[in-house]
Amino acid sequence: MKVGILGGGQLGRMLLQAAANYDVTTYVLENDDQCPAAHLCHHFTKGSITDFDTVYNFGKQLDAITIEIEAVNIQALEKLEAEGIKVYPSTSAIKTIKNKILQKEFYAAHEIPSAPFTITYTKEDIKSHENLLPAVHKIAEGGYDGKGVQVINETADINLGFEGPSVLEQKIKISKEIALMVGMNAAGKTINYPPCEMIFDPVYNLLDYQLSPAKLDEKQLWKAQAIARKVVTELKSPGLFAIELFIDKDGDIWVNETAPRVHNSGHHTIEANYSSQYDMLWRIILDYPLGNTNEILPSAIVNIIGAPGYEGDVFYEGLPEVLSMDNVFVHLYGKKKTKPGRKMGHVTIISSDYQDLTYKANKIKHTLKAICK
Repeated sequence: MKVGILGGGQLGRMLLQAAANYDVTTYVLENDDQCPAAHLCHHFTKGSITDFDTVYNFGKQLDAITIEIEAVNIQALEKLEAEGIKVYPSTSAIKTIKNKILQKEFYAAHEIPSAPFTITYTKEDIKSHENLLPAVHKIAEGGYDGKGVQVINETADINLGFEGPSVLEQKIKISKEIALMVGMNAAGKTINYPPCEMIFDPVYNLLDYQLSPAKLDEKQLWKAQAIARKVVTELKSPGLFAIELFIDKDGDIWVNETAPRVHNSGHHTIEANYSSQYDMLWRIILDYPLGNTNEILPSAIVNIIGAPGYEGDVFYEGLPEVLSMDNVFVHLYGKKKTKPGRKMGHVTIISSDYQDLTYKANKIKHTLKAICK
């Protein structure tokens, strides 16, 4: 089977590593021939994943196609899908999710709990919706990894907002942020991974580290699983999805956002779960039996992010010390250049002791740094 991936970053790299277990010929489309996935696929095409002709010509030679990021040319995928190329997830699901306005309207239409919101087109529009403040302003398309998101506490902050179609979403008083990976095959059967708790870097608004399984009471766990499954079943598309949720101070659960693909919050599944998120997506694409999502051991993830003040050829300070730790697994993404805030890799820790996980996560965070020589 010939399967293409739109995007060749770290997620594509790990998806290709998992493909080694299956009889599949892999193709990657990416505009950088030095991207992390370029040398792991069978066939690499240099080009833009947002250009219609490039995506269409890339995809028409394939049996199936999937994405590493939502910023793809939907029109090309729709044409490919109409011509019988299988797209995971479906183009309708990608189209809904990649636009924050359509995504929020989808939640409202299907009675999926999500924060109250309104649509804005200019920064001035924020003044008409003071009742939602404090709020989070999200640009409809193009935001990624904390970009395209601003907190608006009062109308005096409107200059922080965005011009153009955006979502103004009431800020939830968050107690915990969790994420659940949910998969669905072509027959409509679903699986979910244990939820993980995410702790974010307040400066870069990127995942700092996470713990899995998240510590939730039984009622919260059932509710989170039910909400995440509803999101996926209502999308009516086979594929793998990351559902990010908030738990507020009152214990209520709200959907924040959905990603229609393998996700950073599922990196730990490579070592910590019987079937990784990457293995699961291949099973879905190839129409094989769904895998076992149970955890082998609890886990933590620490992101390796480019250190402030360094830009250039990367050097990993503290790497030997981290590699000497027990039950610690380092994943470097093969990026040759570092810059402040850039994701350069991650480290997974597994342990039956949550105290050991948090201790090692904090030690690794202060030991392993992506700098320049």
